[in-house]
Amino acid sequence: MKSFSDVRLIAVGLMILAAGPAMAATKVCDVHHYGAKGNGTTKDTKAIQAAVDDCANAGGGTVELSGGTFLTGPVLLKSKVTLDIAKGTVLLGSPDRADYPMVTFARNQTIQPLVSAVNVENVAITGEGTIDGNGKVWWDYVKGVKDSGVLGTDHPRPMGVVFDHTKHVRMEGVTVQNSGFWQIVPYYADDLVFRNIRILAPKSPNTDAIDPFSSSNIVIDHVFSSVGDDNIAIKSGAINSPGPDAPSRNITITDCTFENGHGLSIGSEIAGGVQNVHAERIHFKGTDQGIRIKSARDRGNDVSNITFKDITMEDVKTAILITEYYPHPAPEGEVPAEALGRLTPKFHNISIENVTATGSNSAGIIVGLPESPILG
Repeated sequence: MKSFSDVRLIAVGLMILAAGPAMAATKVCDVHHYGAKGNGTTKDTKAIQAAVDDCANAGGGTVELSGGTFLTGPVLLKSKVTLDIAKGTVLLGSPDRADYPMVTFARNQTIQPLVSAVNVENVAITGEGTIDGNGKVWWDYVKGVKDSGVLGTDHPRPMGVVFDHTKHVRMEGVTVQNSGFWQIVPYYADDLVFRNIRILAPKSPNTDAIDPFSSSNIVIDHVFSSVGDDNIAIKSGAINSPGPDAPSRNITITDCTFENGHGLSIGSEIAGGVQNVHAERIHFKGTDQGIRIKSARDRGNDVSNITFKDITMEDVKTAILITEYYPHPAPEGEVPAEALGRLTPKFHNISIENVTATGSNSAGIIVGLPESPILG
């Protein structure tokens, strides 16, 4: 029989093994030591990337940004690396479009995001500083361009922060603002936490705050967003997608405040489906919509087990909008039924409980297709 001391030693050993690389990742890489200036005019891209690479090569660690504004092109995070941005510090996207190379993302050619992690695990972005996409140059670039808000356009723009096929992600404390396109995007990612962060943009094209895309097991907690498009948009596949597409599943959204923006959305591009979304204690103030589930015959799939609870809204134009006719809330006149297909929206098992909306033009619009009525 093992003694109590033996058992305790075994337990401690198991805790160390379980913690694994996170406990071993003690290296600190101050970007100043790699040549970063932080003066807001010198491009610090190479220095910041060198710090990330050095931390990763050491088995993991923390890249520290503090004391200034670090002007940069795209930065690629690596496994077991934390990017820590100190209070008062800004990671500022370069305004030079030539600094952003083309990459493949979501089966399309587009521009590399300002910050991204691709095929890695155990990454974090922390601190009380700011990631600023410096997006006005990109918003001006697409002004008046038709369909510039979809992937695959001939006027691509960089997203702010992208986690592409990445697992075990944490963002906490930081502000993300003014991205050229969508601001925070988990894409085919798993196990992500976004907590106590702010996401900001003025009136601007397609500056969605958080867009989980074919991603699962996500916590979005105590997030404030005031942006130019959806405050959250859960997606899972492109328009007219040839497939296959993975769903977005198991997403919890709690204690958030949304001001300017288009509300908490599921869709419109959901060719892989969306299941098991729970939103609770959300406050909307001045958004165009509040609760919104949207799709159409060219981009839908199964959307089910969705709950909204304890929601408050002030001056939201449309409190609840659930439609399978996006971009229109409802059809004009009678619409004939069509054959069911892979991209037919199928909305069912949706619970909306304890919603209070004041100052809304419309309490709710719920419209299904004749071949696919909204159920439950």
